[in-house]
This record gives sequence, structure tokens and C-alpha cells, in this order.
Amino acid sequence: MAGRDDDALSWGGDDDPTLDVGVPASAPETTPRADTAPDGHAAATGSRAEPASTTGTPADAAPAAPMDNVTLVSLGVLGGVYLLLAIGWFIGGSRLQLIAQLFLEPNGYLVAWLLAVVAPAIWFGTILLTTRGSRTWLRILLLVVGAVLLLPWPFLMVGVGG
Repeated sequence: MAGRDDDALSWGGDDDPTLDVGVPASAPETTPRADTAPDGHAAATGSRAEPASTTGTPADAAPAAPMDNVTLVSLGVLGGVYLLLAIGWFIGGSRLQLIAQLFLEPNGYLVAWLLAVVAPAIWFGTILLTTRGSRTWLRILLLVVGAVLLLPWPFLMVGVGG
């Protein structure tokens, strides 16, 4: 009867060595994989497979560390701020369109206005892509600096009132 109780606490394949919790993820492979031949060639496809590294994973293939909760919330809040900046540029630019057309070519104003509307999204995306491997404080600092630089001055000066 004790054998039946033990069955409830085990799962098929529990003795698999790759499922060992104590083995770090960056440990080099010690046994050859089943899909590779001894020379490092793939068994079925004929293409050359990369041999296992003896020093761990290479630096460029290392997975990025997950972000903590404070960073995720900060990026979410700053993303919302950048969305509000884009909306502010849209509203402020549309309010100044009649006045600006007295001094500028209408097509030139339209291009500049559309670039001003998408500039917050471009800045946000560029900072997120270029600072992937950087420290979190640098990413947040650059996003805050961008939010200050991209303030929608036409909206702040004229507003939405008529």
C-alpha cells in the first residue's frame, strides 16, 4: 500500500538529470545531444551544429535579466507620458495650423506637424532599443530628459480653448 502513496508524489520522468533544480542554466552540456552526430554535424539535416561551449554561454547570447517591478511600472508610466506628449503635439499643432500657414508652406507645416506628433514615440522606442544592456537608471534618466525636451509647447502656450 505504501507504493501506491509514493506514486501520488512522483511524476513520470522525475529522474531526468536535466530537470535537476540545483544545476545552473549556464552549465555546459556534458552529454552529447541526441540530434547531433559526434563531429558536431546535425544528424538528420546535414548542417553543421555549434559545439557546446566549455566556458558557459557567450556574452552576446546571454539572456537579458528580467526587469524588476519598479522598472516595469516606471516604463509604463513614462510610456503613458509619451503618449500624452504625442496627443499634446497633435492638439497644439492643429490649433496653430491657420496661423502657421500664413508664414509656412502648408505641405511643409503638415510634414513638420506629423514629425512632431511621432517624435515622442520615436524617442521612446529608440531609448528602449539602445539601452537594453545599460543600467536601469540611465534608461529612466534618458526617458525623463526626452519627456522634458519634447514638451508640446504649442499646446502649453495656446491650450485647447478657443
